Amino acid sequence: MSSRFSLTSRLKSFKHAIKGLYHVTKHEHNFWLHLIATAVVVTFGFFYEVSISEWLWITLAIGLVLTTEIMNTGIERLVDLVEPEINKKAGLIKDIGAGAVLIASITSAIIGLLIFTPKIF
Repeated sequence: MSSRFSLTSRLKSFKHAIKGLYHVTKHEHNFWLHLIATAVVVTFGFFYEVSISEWLWITLAIGLVLTTEIMNTGIERLVDLVEPEINKKAGLIKDIGAGAVLIASITSAIIGLLIFTPKIF
């Protein structure tokens, strides 16, 4: 049975989400690199005056990478909680999460190349 809608509980859920974002931003070096890449891409986007449709692809690519990096961090923390000792299977789970970030990053790089290469050259 679901509880009734509560604006207070919705605001609390945002508070938890922001807490998670703060943690990832403060402690995850790979996330920093993705934020730096985001700043560079956004700067290029303004400099090269990309179109609205190109901004849509850029925004999607940025969101994809940042989301997978955050999810990978969650996976890593959960694996560390469940299996604090070095374990081959736990390591593989972490590697799979990192692989998802790699695919998102490669996909985003391709999107960036498709958008910016014609503008630069």
